[in-house]
Amino acid sequence: MSSLLKSWKSLSLLSGGMLVFAYPRWDQEWVVWVWLWPLLVVIWAGDRLKKPFWAGYLAGLAFFIPNLFWIRHSSRVLLGGAVDDRWAGFMPELTGLGAVIGLSGFCALYFGLWTWFVQRYARPDVQKLTQGNWQASTWESLRCALLASCAWVACEWLRSTTVFTGFGWNGLGVALHQNRVLIQSADLVGVMGLSFLPVLISCTGWNALRRMLHLYQGTGTSRTRLDFTAGMVVLLAAAGYGVLTVTAPLKDSITVRTTLVQPNVSQVDAWSGQMGPQIYQRLRDYTRLYAEARDTKTDMDLVIWPESALPVHLHDLPDHVSYFDELLKAGDFSLLTGTEIDEPNVGGHVSAVLFKDSFANRQEHHKVHLVPFGEYLPLRSIPPFSFLKGLFPGDFMPGTSSEPLKLAKPEVQMIPLICFEDTVGRLARRFVRPEPQMIVNITNDGWFLQSEQTEVHAVNAKFRAIELRRPMVRATNTGVTCFIDTLGTVTQTLADPATGSTFIEGCLPGEVKVPRVGVMTLYARYGDWFAISCLLICVVCLGLRRFA
Repeated sequence: MSSLLKSWKSLSLLSGGMLVFAYPRWDQEWVVWVWLWPLLVVIWAGDRLKKPFWAGYLAGLAFFIPNLFWIRHSSRVLLGGAVDDRWAGFMPELTGLGAVIGLSGFCALYFGLWTWFVQRYARPDVQKLTQGNWQASTWESLRCALLASCAWVACEWLRSTTVFTGFGWNGLGVALHQNRVLIQSADLVGVMGLSFLPVLISCTGWNALRRMLHLYQGTGTSRTRLDFTAGMVVLLAAAGYGVLTVTAPLKDSITVRTTLVQPNVSQVDAWSGQMGPQIYQRLRDYTRLYAEARDTKTDMDLVIWPESALPVHLHDLPDHVSYFDELLKAGDFSLLTGTEIDEPNVGGHVSAVLFKDSFANRQEHHKVHLVPFGEYLPLRSIPPFSFLKGLFPGDFMPGTSSEPLKLAKPEVQMIPLICFEDTVGRLARRFVRPEPQMIVNITNDGWFLQSEQTEVHAVNAKFRAIELRRPMVRATNTGVTCFIDTLGTVTQTLADPATGSTFIEGCLPGEVKVPRVGVMTLYARYGDWFAISCLLICVVCLGLRRFA
């Protein structure tokens, strides 16, 4: 074991590199249960590392740099007008790489924080673990495994909330997105709470394996496996809850006939302004195709266009009034679109607007959770951030309302989540009311070209449907336009039937089954209570050790 520890850097990189394969593009879920073992060799076996933080930080970099490599495309598109993976120029490529390294370096800090805490406060006593009686050995393993699991959940919560509102994508719980049974517990503990399970199983499994190694080497006497059994009991309890949830009888629901429009307009074409007339015509044609009344009957209740669907800000073009008035008279339906709205003496907003019957009869919602370095520049007057003013000459202003939009026919409330807001559970739950509700996400993933980002975004978003038990629809400019039910199952996706590609232009009609009784889940009521509890446990442990 000591020889392995000499290569702790390699083991750390191996651990983080393994975790990459648990997420979209590869989706190998089994990896999430074992990836931690090389890192546990570093911090739980042999002599203590002098600087355990760096072991975790290296693992974090090995994970996040390839996992977030798609971030580079936003700079390539913004600065170089990129439309594919071809060379976009030295500055766009360098800036894109800098964005990947910068964000990965930030996220990796929390891996480092975890390894520091776990080696210092949750490292098993090898003598108790391998030579103690079964009670002492089991308790020592469970104490450390539970504390390590709490620390991981706490670090994910900190990563998603600190420093410019945080970045919580791709926690360990998200890697379970294909496991329809296990992910149902998200309505209790949130997606971050699901991350508790892989760490618990990894730690108790590693401790059981370590006992076996010491027995084989003749340096241990303990044979207990109760700690690993206890971990499996927790896992089976989560699975049992999931089975009961997915097999429960369907509840009475309201059907909302919905069409999602995906224009598939590249950012370069949108900025040029030359496609403006074609975009307006395309949106009109698709809407009339499905929502126009035939024999006085309208087959659609709701048509949804994506974020920034309009080539021009809503109030910047007088012709918008006649355009929408004419379109909305085609049938008895509502239209939701993404746009940008300028308010005098306030500033610009990224917005969602719901129309019914005419341009004048509309509801407006302004995006609450803005994307740093995308929709605003943090600390714009302070170096080095002030050097980026040329790229971000102005900031959008955040909205303040958490009131749902109200659909008139049928009477259903809509939770409007714009762009990356559908990956922020603590925001989405603020819109929840004990009423019939559906979640609507409008987004524009065109910034990231035809990368895996669109799938990554979709799998992070689907957990909002589970946490809140509201069905979800996603209308994207390009990427994954789909319907998601209250169990987090993607029931329909807009894709090329021949190739399966989601990077196409088209419409996706379907029916949204909205529960007539809007259940208030534990997560909807109390939010990230589990993650915050884990953080408090770690703080108490740290405090007790300090005083001791």
